[in-house]
Amino acid sequence: MDLSEGVSRHIQVLRMQPGEDVFLFDGRGGQWQARITSMTRKVVSVAVQSHDPQDRELPLSITLAVGMPANDRMDSLIEKATELGAAAIQPLMMDRSVLRLSGERAQKKVEHWQAVAVAAAEQCGRTKVPAVHEVQTLSQWLQSPDSHMPVRGVLSLRDASPVSRWATEHLIGNEEPRVCFLSGPEGGISPQEEQSLLDAGWTALSLGARVLRADTAPLAAMSVMAAMLER
Repeated sequence: MDLSEGVSRHIQVLRMQPGEDVFLFDGRGGQWQARITSMTRKVVSVAVQSHDPQDRELPLSITLAVGMPANDRMDSLIEKATELGAAAIQPLMMDRSVLRLSGERAQKKVEHWQAVAVAAAEQCGRTKVPAVHEVQTLSQWLQSPDSHMPVRGVLSLRDASPVSRWATEHLIGNEEPRVCFLSGPEGGISPQEEQSLLDAGWTALSLGARVLRADTAPLAAMSVMAAMLER
């Protein structure tokens, strides 16, 4: 089989040659051992051999729902969330969001972010690529089935439980497979948004006494959860 131009380029950068073995994955789990059979300037051909059901995923599926930070910080957030084991990232527009996307511009951004997730998965050895969902407003997303997860926590500056305590109580040994952590954009979550989340059964969570940036907070929470769940 012929590999895509991007994958072929990666193999060429590594100075690999025909006869050498590579591992391939399609983003849905497991990997395949393959042998390089031929190379041109743009295309590498391989013979696929055995399948290895390699599993480097966390035991729970964790979605990070984030008020999108502006500039290039969303790229870094998705890259690091992939490395930490997030199963999905939900970009949100909220009351205090600086970055606002819609239509073709939003679609192109999501495609770009999905490519960032693929590259990060390749780098860290994951064989499943987290899904970057379409951009939605918070109210749109809360009306969709994707937001109705059994375990849900929202970053709050109110009287909130530490993320570490919440993770210990609700994630360790929990048979519910899906978890969501939500954090706001640069200006934080508005009081009205936060109250609607709490009224809907979300748990108010804290990451400590310091106020973290919009791109730092979800990664800090993901780090805590991943460290507790890592096998």
